[in-house]
Amino acid sequence: MSRRPWPPRAVAVLACPVCGGPLSALPGDTGLRCPAGHSYDRARQGHVTLLPPGHTPPSGDSAPMVADRAAVLEAGTYAGLTRALAGAVAAGEGPVGTVLDLGGGTGHHLAGVLDALPDAVGVVLDSSRYAARRAAGASPRALAVVADTWARLPVRDAAVDRVTVVFAPRNGPETARVLRPGGRLVVATPAADHLAELVGPLGLLRVDPDKAARLAASLEPHLAPAGATAHREVLELDHRTAASVVGMGPHARHLTPERLAERLAGLPPRVRVTLAVDVTTWTV
Repeated sequence: MSRRPWPPRAVAVLACPVCGGPLSALPGDTGLRCPAGHSYDRARQGHVTLLPPGHTPPSGDSAPMVADRAAVLEAGTYAGLTRALAGAVAAGEGPVGTVLDLGGGTGHHLAGVLDALPDAVGVVLDSSRYAARRAAGASPRALAVVADTWARLPVRDAAVDRVTVVFAPRNGPETARVLRPGGRLVVATPAADHLAELVGPLGLLRVDPDKAARLAASLEPHLAPAGATAHREVLELDHRTAASVVGMGPHARHLTPERLAERLAGLPPRVRVTLAVDVTTWTV
C-alpha cells in the first residue's frame, strides 16, 4: 500500500517524547527515530503515536464522538468558524510556515487554515487515536500525532509560528515553549450563548460564565493577549445534524442517544441555532 509522504518541515518540528531529541523520518516515512535510537512506527492509517513508554494520555474523544464531529465539519456546518480561524492565524507580522493544532481532532480546521496558507505545513496533536486516524488524511501538508497535550509536547523549542486550540484545553507553559519569538496562539472558545437554542430544550451543559476569565488566568503568566474577535452566525439544523452537533462535544458524555432523540422530537423539524465563538490571540 502506498503511503502519503509526511511533510518534511512538519516532521522537523517534532521531538522525541523520551529524550527530547529531534526526530527524523525513517525511509519511506514508515516511522520516526531520534539520534538516541528511540523509534516510533507509523500506523496503518498514517498517524504516529509519540508517548513515553507506559504513559497513557487522558481519555480522548470516542469513535462515535469523532464520527459526529466529522459529519458536522465535512458538511460545512462550521465553515464560518474555520474561516475566522484562518484569518486570525494569518494575522500578525512575518510569514506563517508552521501551524500546530493542539487537541485538533479530525484535523478539519487545520486543513482549512492550511488552505488559506499555501506555503505552510501543520501538525495535529490529539489524545484520541480515533481522531488521529481521520486527521492523518485531512491535508497533504499536515501530520497527525497521538500525544498528551497536558504533558510536555513532543515538539522542539521555538519550532512553530502558530498554535491553534479549538474547543480544547490550553497548555500555557508548553505553548509558550514551542512558539518561536513573536509567534502566536489562536484560541477558539464557546461564548455564553453558543448553541443557546439547544441548551435548554435538550438539557445540555451550559458554558461557564467565567470561561473567559479562566482562559486569561491560565495563559497570561506565559503569553500576552494580542487581540480578540467574536464570531457569530445563525445555523439552521435538521434533527440529524443537531444530534451530531450535540454528540461531538462534551454533552455526549452526559446524555444518552435515546434521551437526545426523545428531546429532539419535541423541536421543530429545522431549528435555528446560534454559533457563538470567541477567537482570541496571544503572543510570546
